[in-house]
Formats: sequence, C-alpha cells, structure tokens
Amino acid sequence: MIKQQLNQLRDYLNKMILGQSELVDSLLIALLADGHILVESPPGLAKTRAINALSDGIEGDFHRIQFTPDLLPSDVTGTDIFRQETGQFTFEKGPIFHNLILADEINRAPAKVQSALLEAMAERQVTVGKTTYPLPDLFLVMATQNPLEQEGTYPLPEAQLDRFIMHLELNYPDAKTEKQILQLNQKEILKEAVAKVTPLLNEQIFAMRDAVMKVTIAEHLEQYLIDLIIATREPARFSEQLGEWISYGASPRATLALMRTAKARAWLNGRDFVTPEDIINNLYPVLRHRLILSYEAEAQGVSANRVIQEIINQVAIAG
Repeated sequence: MIKQQLNQLRDYLNKMILGQSELVDSLLIALLADGHILVESPPGLAKTRAINALSDGIEGDFHRIQFTPDLLPSDVTGTDIFRQETGQFTFEKGPIFHNLILADEINRAPAKVQSALLEAMAERQVTVGKTTYPLPDLFLVMATQNPLEQEGTYPLPEAQLDRFIMHLELNYPDAKTEKQILQLNQKEILKEAVAKVTPLLNEQIFAMRDAVMKVTIAEHLEQYLIDLIIATREPARFSEQLGEWISYGASPRATLALMRTAKARAWLNGRDFVTPEDIINNLYPVLRHRLILSYEAEAQGVSANRVIQEIINQVAIAG
C-alpha cells in the first residue's frame, strides 16, 4: 500500500517537473534515506519547482531561503527577541524550522552563514545562546548552487559538503521535453487542470523509511560497497592513476550514505533487495562532493566524475 502511494507521488512529480527524472528520484531517495541533497545546475532547471512540488505531495511545510552575501546566521536559525511588555527574551524561530528547506544559491553566503546549517543538518537541532531547540522530525534541506558564476561566491567547506547525502548535477532538457514544458506552462497560465496528488502523511513517510532500512543486501555486495569507499582512501592500492588523482578520500559517513541510498533506490524501484546497479548509480552523487582531488588531477582537468568512473573500473565485486 505505501509503495503504491509513493509511486503516485513519483508520477505526480514527474508530471510537474518534466525532463528531470533524475532530480525527482534523487529527491525521493533523499526523503526515504532521511538525508539532505545538494543540486548544482544552471538557472531555470526547475530546482525550486521540484521541492515546491514535493511539499505539495507530503504533509509538510516549505520555506525558501535566498542566500546572499549580507545574510546573517540569525536570519536562518532565528534569534532571541526582547519583549518590552514582559521584560524577557523570547526565541523567534527562523525559517530553518520548516519541514522542507530550499537553501537557494548557498555558496553566495559567507562561511559563518553556511555553518549555521551545520548543526541543523547534522543534529536536527538549533542552539541559540544556552538553549537548544529541536527541528521537526521530518526535515530535509535541498541546497542549490550555480556552476556558471564564481564571482562573489564562497565555496562550501568540506565539513558542510559532507552533510549532504547526495550531490546532483543537472543538465538542460532536450528539444522534445522543452516543447512539453511549454505546453505545461500554457496550461498553468490558463489555470487548466494539472496533476494532483493526495499528500503523504508523516506517519506514512516514517513507515516507508522503516521499510527501506529492512531492504536486504547480500554480503558480497556489502563488501563491494565498502571496497568502493576504501578505494578513495587507499587509491594507489587499486591503480597508479587513482593514486595520482586523489588526495583525500571519503569518510565513513559516505559508506553509510551509499548504503542508505542504495536501499532507498532499490525500494523506490519495487525491490526488497539491493543490486549492484543500485550501488553504482548512487556512487556518483554520493562521492562527487566528498573527494578532494590532487593538484595533478586539477591540472589535467580530471573531474570527480572521471575519478569515480575509474574507481568503478578498478573495483571488482567479490565472489
């Protein structure tokens, strides 16, 4: 029953966000795996529309935070406000206290503002002064950044990047999809009927997460998953080229992320067991923001995606 409800949500999202099935599936995987997602793409590829549509499909509220150079940490978390009528300070919650957060152009704000998200994303809480405030049980951050403009931006520190379970890269749609987008836009302008969905309740989402964690993974695939991560830490053991390209590999948080997302992808596709494809398909978004490449790799124009492809080529499935 809950799988059918998730499929209805998936169909709804694919009707509302045309040509971005990878974004739709990644959002649902992040939701099922209880993680956060970083999306990198040029403007106009339906990132805001996607998470807005997701908020329509679940029992949760949505808030967009536009990151700018003059943003303050308290603009995200909230702050203590002095109430003259009572003579006391009371906490005014910031926009982070919503179920779905769009951190738009996160790399346009300085590090102190980016770090305001660290505790929220990792610990699901916000500390202001001496008091800690819990965030909603259902809490997902989707952050975006534009790869085309680097002037006036602040690269995210590694500690911040590691909090994202996945890093997605989007490309422009093809001509056929572009035509469908025009037609959908016309319908919305004319207020004609578009897709509708019955929102999932929080209890249903938590039940789905429990089901995802019960997805089985064979012992040899579990070892394969671990070997893929170990290859980022001991690259020279797998190939001389990898040893030249990777300076620092992925932490155990990457291992956990790869396991959770592989199980979520399997369950999303109607299976109660993990296949090698579930692991490989998630390896790119799980690893691309966690690898620190060497100077030699950057000088040769080697991307994280190229390094991940080489890891897949070099690491074999045991047994």
